[in-house]
Amino acid sequence: MFEPVLLKRASLPRSETIEVYMANGGYQALPKALEMKPAELIDLVKRSKLRGRGGAGFPTGLKWGFMTPENVTKYLCVNTDEGEPGTFKDRELVEKDPHQIIEGAIIAAYAVGAQRAFVYIRGEFFLGVKRWIKAIADAYARGFLGKNILGTSYSLDMSVHRGAGAYICGEETAMIESLEGKRGEPRLKPPYPAQIGYLRQPTLVHNVETLANVPHIVNRGAEWYASIGTEQSTGPKVFCVSGHVFRRGVYELPMGTPLHEIIYTHAGGVPGGKKVKAVIPGGASTPLLTGDELDVTMDFESLAAVGSALGTGAIIVMDEDTCIVDVARRTARFFAHESCGRCTPCRVGTQQAVRLLERIEAGEGDSRLIDQLVDLVDGMAGKTFCPMGDALVAALRGTFKFMEEFHAHVALKRCPLGLPYQEGAPIREKAPGASTHAAA
Repeated sequence: MFEPVLLKRASLPRSETIEVYMANGGYQALPKALEMKPAELIDLVKRSKLRGRGGAGFPTGLKWGFMTPENVTKYLCVNTDEGEPGTFKDRELVEKDPHQIIEGAIIAAYAVGAQRAFVYIRGEFFLGVKRWIKAIADAYARGFLGKNILGTSYSLDMSVHRGAGAYICGEETAMIESLEGKRGEPRLKPPYPAQIGYLRQPTLVHNVETLANVPHIVNRGAEWYASIGTEQSTGPKVFCVSGHVFRRGVYELPMGTPLHEIIYTHAGGVPGGKKVKAVIPGGASTPLLTGDELDVTMDFESLAAVGSALGTGAIIVMDEDTCIVDVARRTARFFAHESCGRCTPCRVGTQQAVRLLERIEAGEGDSRLIDQLVDLVDGMAGKTFCPMGDALVAALRGTFKFMEEFHAHVALKRCPLGLPYQEGAPIREKAPGASTHAAA
């Protein structure tokens, strides 16, 4: 039976405190890491095959290796700007075990030669902000942060910065722009942050869950870590399950766990004995799967093979009474609201998608509306400045698996499931280059 790694302390009383963390194996990896050479640490993480848990799944050790070894000013950014609908794993880790992330961040910063770290956290996470501030202060008090950590020549300062409610700031370059006091808009890549990041210096950006894995790799070895999961998707993964299941919540399981097992064994199945109609496997930006695809295993390569993605591991279950057109409409509204407005395909395309879906959901027009929607999605694909526009493209293309439901709406002039149409609030129009979001 799999024993939790990242969430093993989460159920303990006062699990967020440094006392509980240290009493249960915390801060034992840091002295080991500081005795190693940075190149040895990078090689260790490469051999573990740890991949980023923020959505893209890029190999972590390779990312560390991209940072220049030269003695220049370098930075580390801890991305806690968790805003993907259906995703709440990072919030759980921050609120229940922040020192695990801090220890991983210190090790990562030492490996790449960074001496300044920033925690960028979603502004709505009020408890998470408090937990970060207290945990960092306690880490300073115990000598894990600051000058000459644990009596070595290595020093690292860390501070917390709150975002201002912009989903786009979860994208690494938009987050860096916000940290610099600018509008939260993405930068053109390349160059990547590892070459030119915060204040135009090399910057390592990592998701919370990614960093939480690092102390365990140092403590227990690359071979142990690589033995968990699949050949290409190693280690444990924190899945967050919501929607039509009995037990919504976070579940830590090995990479490669079947989706069917997560839904029916761990989350308790679907209320009322209803069938699963569709599942979003990795957050709102990943193409949904049908109820006939539940045998897929939850790892990067298997989900890619069926035309979806692991993303953040946010599983949203929809039963047989769910209107997929309404799912598409709500998803489009989210991305239209969160568009930074920088590029025309995203700024205009997302809002036009909402208008078309509102009309289809209301039973207006005819099949030409559906053709316009498909053409719009195809026209947006690969044309946006950052991946956010393509995220909507992927999400909507997933709903097109249920194209007969779209046609039924316009043919019957109503939802075929008999669900009432609820008109959404108007999406605010934006001038070219404008943004509804402020920098942190």
